[in-house]
Amino acid sequence: MKIIFISVALFISVSLTAQDSSWKKPIETNPIVVHKDPRLDMLVKKQAQINEETSREARKVGKGFRLMIINTNKRDEALAAKTKVYTYFPELKAYLIYQSPYFKLKVGNFKERKDAEEYQKRLNTYFPNGVFIMSDRIEVKPEKFNENEQDITP
Repeated sequence: MKIIFISVALFISVSLTAQDSSWKKPIETNPIVVHKDPRLDMLVKKQAQINEETSREARKVGKGFRLMIINTNKRDEALAAKTKVYTYFPELKAYLIYQSPYFKLKVGNFKERKDAEEYQKRLNTYFPNGVFIMSDRIEVKPEKFNENEQDITP
């Protein structure tokens, strides 16, 4: 009985194949026509421009000022402050830095202290614990970069 069962199982397994041999036949190829929206080319060019402007080589670093918004050991508190800054001041760039055990939120890239002072007054209404002006290395846009200034690369 065992021999009959084994021989039937062997016969069935040999007759079954997992692959079809029809792949050996040549496949007729039909040309594929792609209809592309011309706006895609514009988007690709725009993305290339954005990538060029934000690349590491395009950014210059110089001396300037940033506003310290919060210095806390609670990550959620720092993220909430960052969200508040982006909500009320979308033109400012926020930098959330973790220096163990504290999260520091700094905003802005101010070349002049008086510009930082103007934003400090406005930000104090949203952050009553105080907003402080700190000298820092800031990102300077290439077209506004002054050649007399020392270039500090990260």
